[in-house]
Amino acid sequence: MRIFDPHIHMTSRTTDDYRAMHAAGVRAVVEPSFWLGQPRTSPESFLDYFDALLGFEPFRAAQYGIAHHCTIALNPKEANDPRCLPVLEELPRYLLKDGVVAVGEIGYDSMTAAEDTALAAQLELAADHGLPALVHTPHRDKLAGLRRTLDAVAQSRLPADRVLLDHLNETTVKEAKDAGVWLGFSVYPDTKMDEHRMVAVLDEYGLDRVLVNSAADWGNSDPLKTRMVADAMLAAGFTEDDVDQVLWRNPVAFYGLSGRLVLEPVEPAALHEGNSLLRGGE
Repeated sequence: MRIFDPHIHMTSRTTDDYRAMHAAGVRAVVEPSFWLGQPRTSPESFLDYFDALLGFEPFRAAQYGIAHHCTIALNPKEANDPRCLPVLEELPRYLLKDGVVAVGEIGYDSMTAAEDTALAAQLELAADHGLPALVHTPHRDKLAGLRRTLDAVAQSRLPADRVLLDHLNETTVKEAKDAGVWLGFSVYPDTKMDEHRMVAVLDEYGLDRVLVNSAADWGNSDPLKTRMVADAMLAAGFTEDDVDQVLWRNPVAFYGLSGRLVLEPVEPAALHEGNSLLRGGE
């Protein structure tokens, strides 16, 4: 079994997670830039973070046989902080980098006017750079958030079939599917979706353009949830080919729209800028 986790925040995970993910079948990940939990106070802190997503994290992943890509953006939550807005001016130079396969996470958190502005600007950046967009739908008032997001996409130059709407659930999937976007589902231990609800959605709505992720981060999350979805699909009567479509071919197809997806991890050098994570003769 091969698994591609299309949304996971490995910056917040340990090297033991990489080892367990590889043993479970994970061979590729995309790490979206996101809010780190404590507010950033200047654009420069974003730039250091983006550099880590493009340098150190792929190096770390490659040591465990996993190909790592990222998406770059000003996230919705911090779009409300005027101190962070100048990072929008820095994004174009990062969106040219080979390891960047989409603009993201963009979208809504509290559905403010500031978030409207940041979302519109970054959808245009995606169109300008020939990249797809990974869009975060809000965790509160989800249906209103979905509709506001779809309106923003419709008003942009980015076609709907180059947009992945993430954190969908049973209340939002039908309207998102009808809009022609890609459908993203985050599977969590306590919140968002779980593997059994995910199987029910697949059974009702089909497999086309569906991506399943762990969205694992600093909180109560599990980087092996993608494998649990695969096992639940098989237990429910889906075929191995069905599993491969949802857990591998669909994310490959979406992020492949960037023209930058490399599914074989680059052989890691012994050191990354003087630092090595290799331990115990690995």
